[in-house]
Formats: sequence, C-alpha cells, structure tokens
Amino acid sequence: MRAMKQHSAQVRWEHRTQRPLLGLAVAFAVAYAVPIVRPDAGRDVVAVCAAVEWVVWGAFAADYAVRLVLAERRRLFLRTHWLDLCAVLLPLIQPLRLLRLVSTLLLVGQRARLASQIRLTTYVAGSVVGLLMFGSLAVLSVERDSPDGNIRTLGDAVWWSFTTMTTVGYGDHAPTTGLGRVLAVGLMLSGIALLGVVTANIAAWFIARFEKDDVEERRQTEAIETLTREVRALRAEVAALRAAPREERQPEHG
Repeated sequence: MRAMKQHSAQVRWEHRTQRPLLGLAVAFAVAYAVPIVRPDAGRDVVAVCAAVEWVVWGAFAADYAVRLVLAERRRLFLRTHWLDLCAVLLPLIQPLRLLRLVSTLLLVGQRARLASQIRLTTYVAGSVVGLLMFGSLAVLSVERDSPDGNIRTLGDAVWWSFTTMTTVGYGDHAPTTGLGRVLAVGLMLSGIALLGVVTANIAAWFIARFEKDDVEERRQTEAIETLTREVRALRAEVAALRAAPREERQPEHG
C-alpha cells in the first residue's frame, strides 16, 4: 500500500509539473537566444538572461531531486535515469552557457517523454525544431568571432544547421573552430537518429497494418472453414435421415 502511494505521488508530481517545466524551457530558449541574436545588448540584459538560464536549469534539477525522493526504488530510478543525472551535474563541472544549453535540452527531452499525451510524431517534430534553433544559436555564438569563420549571421547559422541535420552538407558554410565542429558532429548524429526514428515509426505502422490485415484474413478463412464443416455435417445428417425410412421399409417387403 505504501509503495502504491509513493508511486502515485511520483506520477502526480510528473503530471503536475509537465506544463510548468515546458514553459520554463521556453523561457530558457528566449534567454539563451537574446544575447546571441542581439550581441549589442547591454550588460543588464545579458545578466538577466544568464540568471534566467540558471533558474530554469535549477528548476529541472529540483524536479529530478523531487522525483528521486518520491521514487519507490531509488537505486533503480538512478540506473534508469542516469542521463537526467548527467544533465543535472554537467553545468556544475564547467559552468559554460553551451553546457547549460545541452543539459537543459536533455532534461526537457527526458521529461517530455514522460507525458503520455505527447505522441511520437509530435516529439520528433519538436526535437527537430529545437535542435535546429539551438544548433543555429550555438554555432553562431562560437563562430561569429572566429577570424576564419563564415557563419556570421543568424540566417547563415540556420542554413548550416538545416543542411547539417539532413546530412546534405553543401559546404558553403562550415564551422572552423573546434567547438563548432563538435556541434556539427552532434547535429549530424541527432539528424541521423531522428531520421531513423521517423523511418522506424513509418515501418512499424506498415507492419502493424499488414499484421492487422493478416489477422482479419485468417479470421475470415477460419470462419469459412468452420461454415464448410457445418454444411458438411448438415448434409451428412440430411442423408442419414433420408436413408432411415428406406431401411425401415425393407423388412416389410421381406
């Protein structure tokens, strides 16, 4: 009974905090984008944006701590949610804005998967848009001041992110810094993974459709075979009934 209460408390917490955390994720996106899109922003604006980023990350870290406390089996929770733990600890190891971005994206992704109302297609579409936006902002922030860089504007960064995620790679824009190339590798792997998820989802839909048709066809075949057996049994009974009067009349002629 106690385990059921703990489990229900954890589930209630996850459902109640789903929308507020997604709202905080939107606030994080705005706070992360403003200093990059507006490099001439004042120090006060940059400080406020940095504070918002840390507050959002702190909210997700607190959410992880609460879910750990409410978990029925905490060791199992730690083993199954190790990626959440890494995302919580990542900014503490080296407090860079890019690490806060990565950790917050990981935490948002993990919490979004808990929502049963979010379908796979919606999750994949949101992941594509999020990776495209944050990848563009991140590469712009590290490549804008590079002496040999050719990604200078937000439009260039979005175009580069789109061609990188789709693994097209025209080569007209490319990162020149080490961190920019790390971002490129991450976007390429993410694009391949998302494409694989979409392909697997479509294939699973077709397989489920074919299996459903096969099941229906087997049911119809079994129904026809059953009906055939019944008709044969009825014919045998009718033949037996017709033969019975003849057998009864034969002794009278004798």
